[in-house]
Amino acid sequence: MPRTVHLAGDSTAGPKSRAAAPETGWGMALPYYLADDVAVVNHARNGRSTRSFVVQGRLDDVARDLRPGDVLLVQFGHNDAKVDDPERHTEPWTSYTEHLRRYLDAARTAGARPVLATSVERRRFDDAGDAVAGHGDYPAAMRALAEQEGVPLVDVQRASLALWQDLGPERTLHYFFHADDGRRDDTHFNPPGAAAVARLVATGLLTAGVLAGDEVRRLDEDVPHDWFRWLDDEPA
Repeated sequence: MPRTVHLAGDSTAGPKSRAAAPETGWGMALPYYLADDVAVVNHARNGRSTRSFVVQGRLDDVARDLRPGDVLLVQFGHNDAKVDDPERHTEPWTSYTEHLRRYLDAARTAGARPVLATSVERRRFDDAGDAVAGHGDYPAAMRALAEQEGVPLVDVQRASLALWQDLGPERTLHYFFHADDGRRDDTHFNPPGAAAVARLVATGLLTAGVLAGDEVRRLDEDVPHDWFRWLDDEPA
């Protein structure tokens, strides 16, 4: 049955404008790995946290779009950790999980299926060349909430950390936003990195039973660069 995956999240997943290219959110690559009858609506936006996404009315907008059988995939954590920004900051075991429950409630009210996704890891390595986790207690808090609420979990944090470990410090340079004009960013992705994370997400949705085998595809392929589309203007 045709349905839609709605993505609520931050800049690591969100759509980008031509001016930001080649920076690429992994949500831009996700449709490549899903079947034609599974649409993706990317509500993720730069700089948002579980709190600010709600306060700005964006969750209300998403809720109006949800239909029975749809999936609401929720990935926040990067900006929730910004302790000096009260408009975005949440505490992992209290306000973070309290806000996440609002997304679960919105999906359930609409007859959609809520799915939690831990935050993708940044490119960070120690002196021994090992990938370093950098999200503190936020992934653990989300895992605990998923178990408490009986909600499927896509553990992007663990999967991406393992991928960066496998690739190592040098090869991961080709996955993150290191542009020819000198821009350097170890949080956001270029097209290969966005594709790699989107493949992890699609695989996780399949493994968790959220999507069926005929609803995913190309899980052994990279997204061709010319398949990506950047927006003419910054997303509202």
